[in-house]
Amino acid sequence: MTQDTFTAFHHGRRIASGDLDAVLAAARAALSADSVEPLVFSDHTGALQSLVPPRETPAAPARGRPRLGVSAREVTLLPRHWDWLSAQPGGASATLRRLVEAAARAPESPEAARRRAADAACAVISALACDAPGAEAAVRALYAGDRAAFHRETAAWPGDVRDYLARLAGPAFSAVPAPPA
Repeated sequence: MTQDTFTAFHHGRRIASGDLDAVLAAARAALSADSVEPLVFSDHTGALQSLVPPRETPAAPARGRPRLGVSAREVTLLPRHWDWLSAQPGGASATLRRLVEAAARAPESPEAARRRAADAACAVISALACDAPGAEAAVRALYAGDRAAFHRETAAWPGDVRDYLARLAGPAFSAVPAPPA
């Protein structure tokens, strides 16, 4: 898996791109000069990153094997799924771990890459341009795989925002399957 990169915006202008530490440093510097908090996005998912480190909270007694980094959580499956898992070598937990590891190593399907790119661009539109003219139409074009309509709807937006969205959304338009007849 490749290392995620990040991009920060302040007042609609891109102020930094790169690894998280460098981008957060630039965002904190912009925040110290202005009361408007910069927005930092994951270039892979479009998720907003917090400028404030998470607070240390007293941990509840951990379930699972915390020394090994294992945490217990609930999984809801149908009875036939539990039956199948129980019949696998090593039991349900070991089988689930093997399945998750195999899926994580598998290359992303073209459809999954398109969907991830569209979701990332949509998240950034929601944070940076939700009130911009044509925002709803841009999102519709994004999920329809209509590159021309997307660029037409975002053409009047601030250049840094428009260019960043075009980069994030690019894979959402690659080899879009034809609609069913």
